Formats: sequence, structure tokens, C-alpha cells
Amino acid sequence: MIDKLDFLLALAREQHFGHAAESCGVTQQTLSAGVKQLENRFGVQLVLRGSRFQGFTPEGERVLEWARRIVADARAMHEEVTGLRRGLTGHLRIAAIPTALPMIVNLTTPYRERHPDVRLTVESATSTDIFSLIENLEADAGLTYLDNEPLGRVVSVPLYRERYRLVTAIGGPFDGRSSVTWAETGSLPLCLLTPNMQNRRIIDHQIREAGVDPAATLESNSMIVLLTHVRTLRWASIMPEILVDALGPMEGVRTIPITAPDLEHTIGLVAPRREPSTPMVTALVAIARSLARTLDPDLAASGTA
Repeated sequence: MIDKLDFLLALAREQHFGHAAESCGVTQQTLSAGVKQLENRFGVQLVLRGSRFQGFTPEGERVLEWARRIVADARAMHEEVTGLRRGLTGHLRIAAIPTALPMIVNLTTPYRERHPDVRLTVESATSTDIFSLIENLEADAGLTYLDNEPLGRVVSVPLYRERYRLVTAIGGPFDGRSSVTWAETGSLPLCLLTPNMQNRRIIDHQIREAGVDPAATLESNSMIVLLTHVRTLRWASIMPEILVDALGPMEGVRTIPITAPDLEHTIGLVAPRREPSTPMVTALVAIARSLARTLDPDLAASGTA
């Protein structure tokens, strides 16, 4: 039953019979037969079929919701029983918004020290995709905005406040300034994250609020691409303070706090709200709470949701 429910989850994730079978390590015939056995057992059609996968029936959507719970609980049970004998082992998958990636090392390093037999994967994703990955059991936890998206059924640990700086060439129009306004940033040739990223939507909204039409001259979903263009000294960018600090000094480049108004958004860890939680996720949440007290004691004192 668990294997067949896994087939259903793979089909929801891949939206393609062949790709779903490949992700499960079985033939397409085996996957199709497993789904058909589920349909026979429940006495209802779960999947809309044609020449290709066409989606789920209403009954299939309900079974899919139960499948996520049952498969997650089965994995948690296996993980906990194995951990009682050998300590934490397995694979922990963390998804993070691009601007928070430099922070991940503060979670993964102590995690690795305490649980050396756990393999870690970090994936960059949009804030919206992070919740989808968690819901579909493709990620165990995420690092994302806590105050701009509906959180849903998750445990959240506030870690730090994202503040913003203009990253621009030394000798530019704002040399000697200790701060710039959001309106002033709109006059520069900006390279920014793509519009599907929450960070970009925050920046665009704030520039519009300042009465300027935001018009990035270059967009990318990669922070590395943005940084290499800033280093040419022909583009400027707006980046979170924590990212700028992690990168350190860049030749020919300076960073200036953006004010009028001061703007901040809360970044934190999110993980499925499930009882009992998996031991690997429980250990990650504990490390996140300890880190929060170091990064921002006032924010940590605000508690978790």
C-alpha cells in the first residue's frame, strides 16, 4: 500500500507517467498497475487518463491528501525506529529562497557536527515553491519569508530580519552618502532577481510606493549572475544586508543602507506541522531555535507559529 501511494505522489509531482515511474525506479507498467490496484481497492477512478496524464479526479485529490499524510508518517516511523538503534541517519532536504542561502551554513554545520550520518541537500527555490515542495514531501524544511506568504500547516522559527542595501560602484552618484532612499534607487541601472521571486516583488513594491516605476535592466534567478554584473561596475543591485555581509568586500563596490522608509521582513525556518515529527526535522528545528537566539534575541523571543 505504501509503495502504491508513493506512486500516486510521484504522479502528482511529475504530471507524467513515464517521469513518475523513473523517479520511483520502476517501469511505467509497474506504476500504472499500482495506481490501478489502488483504484480497484477504493472502487473509484483516481486518475484521468488519455494519451497522457490529465490530472486527478475529485476522489483522486482526496486520496492524494491522505497519501501525503500516510507516506510521511511511514517515513517518520522508519526514521525513528532506525534512529533508536543507530542514531540519526538518512537524507535531510532543505529548500531556501536565494537571498537566504548564505544563512544555510549556520544550520547545516552544527547539524553535521551533531548528526554526521545524515546526508544534507540544499536547494534554491522560490518562496511559493518551498511550501509546495514541503507539502509534496520533496523537501523536509525550508528557509523563507514568514510575513509575506500564507504559511499554512507548518512550524515556523523566526531567524532574522531581512534589511536592504544598495550595491553600487564606488565613484557613483551616491558616493559619500551614508544612506539612500528607495526613490533614488529607481534611477539606477538595476540588476535584480526575476519577478517570480518574493525578494523582487518586495523591492518593486517599495520602489513604486516611493513614486518611481521600477525597471530592472537585467534579471536573473541566480544571485551569482547579479553579483558578476555588479562587479563590472556598470550595474547596481539591491540585496539583503545578510547576503552583502556574507560576501565581504568587493573591489570597486560599496554598499549603502536604503532608508525612507526603513524596510525589513522576517526570514525563518518552516517545517511540516506533524505529530510526531520526524527525528531529523525535530533536530533541525532545535538547531534553528538555538541559532535564532544568537542572531536576533528579540525576534526569537517573539516565539514560533
